[in-house]
Amino acid sequence: MFNVYVLKSLKNGKRYVGYTARSVQERFLEHNSGKSTFTRQNRPFMLIYSEEYQTKIEAMKREKFLKSGQGRKILDSITNRP
Repeated sequence: MFNVYVLKSLKNGKRYVGYTARSVQERFLEHNSGKSTFTRQNRPFMLIYSEEYQTKIEAMKREKFLKSGQGRKILDSITNRP
């Protein structure tokens, strides 16, 4: 199983979209511990969305879509619900 996930920076509101073969929670903890440059500079994060896929290709396609203009609009509508 592969997971696509979206994090939101509590520092500045920026979103981070990624995918992983590991658990979303495990990857989330890595981001908040500062293991990559972007997340180190923008932490702390909160997990705002995730989806599960059977294959890596599906997850990669979804990640790429969510980073596109149309994907960002969808994330805005999903994550800004009351």
